[in-house]
Amino acid sequence: MTNFPENFLWGASSSAFQIEGGWDEDGKGMTVADYNSFKRSDKQADSKVASDFYHHWKEDIDLMKEMGMKAYRFSLSWARIIPDGDGEVNQKGIDFYNNVINYLLKQGIQPLVTLYHFDLPYALVEKYNGWECRDCAFAFERYARVCYKAFGDRVKYWQMINEQNLMIRVNNRMNIYTEDEWEADRMRAQMDYHMFLGHALAVNACHELVEGGKAAPAVSSTCTYPLTNKPEDVWAAKMNDWFKTNYCLEMHINGEYPGYYMRYLKERNIVPKMEEGDAAILKSAKIDYIALNYYRTLCASYLPADEEHPVGSRVFRGNEVDFDQYGYCRDEKNENLKASEYGAQIDPMGLRIVLNEYYRRYHLPLIITENGLGMADELTEDGRVHDDYRIDYLRGHIQAISDAIDDGVEMMGYCPWSVMDLLSSHQGFRKRYGFIYINRDDFNLKDLGRIKKDSFYWYQNVIKTNGENL
Repeated sequence: MTNFPENFLWGASSSAFQIEGGWDEDGKGMTVADYNSFKRSDKQADSKVASDFYHHWKEDIDLMKEMGMKAYRFSLSWARIIPDGDGEVNQKGIDFYNNVINYLLKQGIQPLVTLYHFDLPYALVEKYNGWECRDCAFAFERYARVCYKAFGDRVKYWQMINEQNLMIRVNNRMNIYTEDEWEADRMRAQMDYHMFLGHALAVNACHELVEGGKAAPAVSSTCTYPLTNKPEDVWAAKMNDWFKTNYCLEMHINGEYPGYYMRYLKERNIVPKMEEGDAAILKSAKIDYIALNYYRTLCASYLPADEEHPVGSRVFRGNEVDFDQYGYCRDEKNENLKASEYGAQIDPMGLRIVLNEYYRRYHLPLIITENGLGMADELTEDGRVHDDYRIDYLRGHIQAISDAIDDGVEMMGYCPWSVMDLLSSHQGFRKRYGFIYINRDDFNLKDLGRIKKDSFYWYQNVIKTNGENL
């Protein structure tokens, strides 16, 4: 038995660079996401075509309507609207998103818009090294104001930045390429701070320019279990959550770094440069709700520091900063959970824990803007996709949301990842999340046909019955 409110926003999600294609059409500039995907073009699909939403948007929105979606969470491409990030506004980009928004509303679908989803205009990297320079924060504010003025009469729910707390740990998404580990962390801390500043400026601009506008971060949520019941492991699990997500939420809500995070910045000697007046901006920006993305839980043990590995230093493996952090926590495998073929541990109970934790701590309404299972779906000879594994995954997580509502959590909606198959950053079109199959693979565009998976019809019925038929 479920208990979703009548106005619950059942929907689905996507992001611009993963779905749109048309990467340089009608004046769009290159983004960091484009740059990174082109470097992998010999290994997988890139962002040049992606799911080709740029040319199929009307057909795709019709499918969203058929599925019964009440909301569509998607991102705008900053470089489609301002190709060089802080210069001239591209009217053709404005026109494209106006067409999308107007057609969504015509079909009874509420647009939930994210301003920035991993795709910083590459011109800002060349000009400022992106977020390392505070000018990028003010460029982001200007971009946000352009969007509010163009779309704010119809779009009322805004997320400023998608998964800042995760993005900051992925070096190529932040254009961090130094091999000096301390210098990488110094850059990371300064970039993170400037994103907080840009986020606050955009929140205040939303409340200024959008009548009835609601502003939020979209965070990568974290729930970490201790490997054992040793007090050190319990503390390590808490620190893992605090360092990965909670510090970010506390910064958005309180306008300052929590003590434990400032201690880490000082231990590492990477306290970012802050200017007079920043504190007032950060504290004045009041978010209205929390958008969160949830895929899996984590497990941690205590990792002691030593002379060779000072407290606060991290383990670097390849391009991404790993979870291990000396003096705080080590990433572990939870033997109690099953994992997908791509290694994500499946844990609906963790979602219930996260929802309760955030609501009790922050007392703000919550909406899930990503949650899903990436798998190598197969198209059968008769043109079907039987993805019972995805249905099972989503069913468990929707039930967890219902349980959280019973616990007293105020839930606004559920927008799983993703509305259709789209470009996965590391697996291209081998890893699929969508309710709708896109008939292409990494190196063959085929006909780009849209094929409704079994999960499409299942979710259609879930929405129709407001969650009663799981």
